[in-house]
Amino acid sequence: MNDLKKSFNDISKKYDSQRRKLIPCFDDFYGTVVNFAEITGDHPKILDIGAGTGLLTEFLLPKFPEAEFELMDISEEMLEVAKKRFAGNGNVKVALADYSKKNFSLNYDLIVSSLSIHHLEDEEKRKLMQKIYDSLNPGGIFINADQFVAESENVEKKYRAIWYQKIEETDLKKTEKDAAYERMKLDRLANLSSYLIWLKETGFSDIEVLYKYLIFAVVYCKKS
Repeated sequence: MNDLKKSFNDISKKYDSQRRKLIPCFDDFYGTVVNFAEITGDHPKILDIGAGTGLLTEFLLPKFPEAEFELMDISEEMLEVAKKRFAGNGNVKVALADYSKKNFSLNYDLIVSSLSIHHLEDEEKRKLMQKIYDSLNPGGIFINADQFVAESENVEKKYRAIWYQKIEETDLKKTEKDAAYERMKLDRLANLSSYLIWLKETGFSDIEVLYKYLIFAVVYCKKS
């Protein structure tokens, strides 16, 4: 976890500017989360785990301007960017914490995450799902935009080849590409079929893969 923290502290200033270059499906990926985030009530509570610089929250904020947002991340430097991004907005608060270990409040209407949970080991992922479920209000929604390993080794190799080629075609400097590839060594991807089973076993309903491109997928589920 210390390696992960250092890695994201180091990239914090360039993180946002590199997203579109490292995520070839950027608009659909984040846009799908926004499109399917539906909450009733005047002042919903939203938790963004592994929030980093607050990029996903920035996309959600126009849709839920009266919501209370809590952004949780392990990287101080990433959260410093988030603080500047939402400076003056009293509805957005940040929490420096390891979300895999910290207890959550028990009354969120929406919990979201983007490109973070894949850093956890599988057992940690399963424990996190239970914590998320327990922390949602009845009818609350969990949406995870993340990376997943293919079921087949051959397909995974093809996914990676296509993705890396798209990265190589960007104008990122070689040092930036090399740093991105180095960060990928910290990934602990689950396959999508196992992840969906874990969600069902946790008690979630309405489980859907809303979007998928190569290793990127957006998964939706609901607490009944």
